[in-house]
Amino acid sequence: MELKSTKDAYGEALLKFGADNSIVVLDADLSVSTQTNKFAKQYPERFFNVGCAEQNLIGVAAGLAIAGKTSFASTYAIFSNRAWEQIRNTVAYDNLNVKIAVSHAGLTNGPDGASHQSLEDIALMRVIPNMRVIVPVDAVETEKVVKTEISNPGPAYIRLNRVKTPIIFDDSYDFVSGKAVLLHEGVDLAIISTGTMVYEALDASKKLKEENVNACVLNIHTIKPIDKDAIIKVAKETGAVITAEEHNIYGGLGGAVAEILAENYPVPVKMIGVKDTFGESGEYRELLEKYCLTSNHIVKSAKAMLEKMR
Repeated sequence: MELKSTKDAYGEALLKFGADNSIVVLDADLSVSTQTNKFAKQYPERFFNVGCAEQNLIGVAAGLAIAGKTSFASTYAIFSNRAWEQIRNTVAYDNLNVKIAVSHAGLTNGPDGASHQSLEDIALMRVIPNMRVIVPVDAVETEKVVKTEISNPGPAYIRLNRVKTPIIFDDSYDFVSGKAVLLHEGVDLAIISTGTMVYEALDASKKLKEENVNACVLNIHTIKPIDKDAIIKVAKETGAVITAEEHNIYGGLGGAVAEILAENYPVPVKMIGVKDTFGESGEYRELLEKYCLTSNHIVKSAKAMLEKMR
């Protein structure tokens, strides 16, 4: 199985589409890690390293957007939190064409520990009006997201991972912002997932199939605006929902799904995510095990949910 990190795909996508003179790229002294260095080398006149100053990063990106540019501003996901006020009051309030593409999200920055593991950023960003929140599942989807956002005006937050993860899609995949993708059909329960957890959800559906449980898998790549119709549809078809995300269970995908179903079609919902705690230093797969974010944990939760419903 081919593996590739979404941050690497992001850097390659910027380079691929970088001939467009309307694009500018900014970084906060992490261009090697975020992979914006590829763009910087090819288009140095449209690359700006503002140093370790995330608030300034967003301010400069906003100024360039006002001047008519499409600004891609990058840093680690955790460090983007420092500029939340600027993101809200300058970028989103004025509906500026700034794309905040952050790397090393979730637990994928494993060895660097809790201080560098952003498990709250989806919640912080999806509460901001005008902000699109996008979590690509793999390298292919990441390139499609970058291409789409170049021509899609307004603010966006693009969440990327550090580690190499399985490539699920091929080049024929058609990404549509705000539209969920049904990856596997099933009638017994729905596994609604995003980002790195989509592969775990697909693996869980295979394991459940071996036990005669047919689980559908829905990829929610766009957390906001979220595809309400797709979520309600799978809830009606299955009667039970599990959400899976590499994020705190509060305020992320699980919360968004629960809000929709509570108001439109209440069914049992189990949220799989980090349970209101900080991360810690460790190898990525070990952390997924510790925080119950693997396909085996999804299977266990699915079986327990179905048994309870019986």
